[in-house]
Amino acid sequence: MLNTAVLGSGALTARFSGWRQRAKWQELGPSVAIGVLLAILFYRPFVTLLRDWWQQPDAGHGLLLAPAALWLFWREGLRPHAREEGQAAIGATMLVAAVVVRYASGLAVELFTMRASMIGALIALTVYFYGMRQLRRWWLPFTLLLLSIPLPELVTQALALPLQFKASQMGAALLETRHVPVRLSGNVIRIPGHDLFVTEACSGLRSLTALLSTAILAGALFLRRPVTRVALVVLVIPVAIAINGIRVFLTGFLVYYVSPSFGTGFMHVTEGWLLFLVSLGALAVFVLLGSYAERRFVPISQHA
Repeated sequence: MLNTAVLGSGALTARFSGWRQRAKWQELGPSVAIGVLLAILFYRPFVTLLRDWWQQPDAGHGLLLAPAALWLFWREGLRPHAREEGQAAIGATMLVAAVVVRYASGLAVELFTMRASMIGALIALTVYFYGMRQLRRWWLPFTLLLLSIPLPELVTQALALPLQFKASQMGAALLETRHVPVRLSGNVIRIPGHDLFVTEACSGLRSLTALLSTAILAGALFLRRPVTRVALVVLVIPVAIAINGIRVFLTGFLVYYVSPSFGTGFMHVTEGWLLFLVSLGALAVFVLLGSYAERRFVPISQHA
């Protein structure tokens, strides 16, 4: 009798265990199905985004921003008890909206909106499973992911042209201060024996985008107050424009006084990298000043 009872108890335990496993899989089933469908839906924008990061110089900053975002997701982690009542419905609505945008942008073959809808779907899933508090905890990595998406061609052209003209004007003005004969025609700087074309690649838009992304990351990591973070982002914009104007000036100066080889090839690219390091140095100085201002002028109680 005892053996029979023990066997019966074991059979019941095994049966209940099987029911729990089946219930667990039934709960996971819809989530797995949704994950597979979203992976299929967003496969194209994800693959084309990786391709552009690798092949296009204007999108190369994504190779740095995306890993940084993944590290920040891991560092911040999941906030316990972040989800509140009613937020699952909000997340589901956001997910439906992201899918609709993905479908519409796919019909219009508009890559930027298609890729942004992929980030929107990740945000929606965060709200659905973990709530708005978790979304606020992950605001920085999501911002970096959005910044890693290359801007549409129309936007880059609209931004690059004024930057080209500004860099040309600054470069020509600085060359005149060094007594270099110069004549400016749009984005073409004419010096004796040479014409310097400030092309779209030399507009400074690429370095400006990278510097802005770095400023947002540095402000979130090293500064505590929203005011100083915004000030940091605002300050790096004129710095990037000024550094690019100095780059145009140095190119013209070296081409005129040293060698035309400084206007093309390896020397020209190296010059750009060195001046970008100067921009990063200026950013570091701004971060230090902002941190000092927070400690000096903000009460300690407000830091907590």
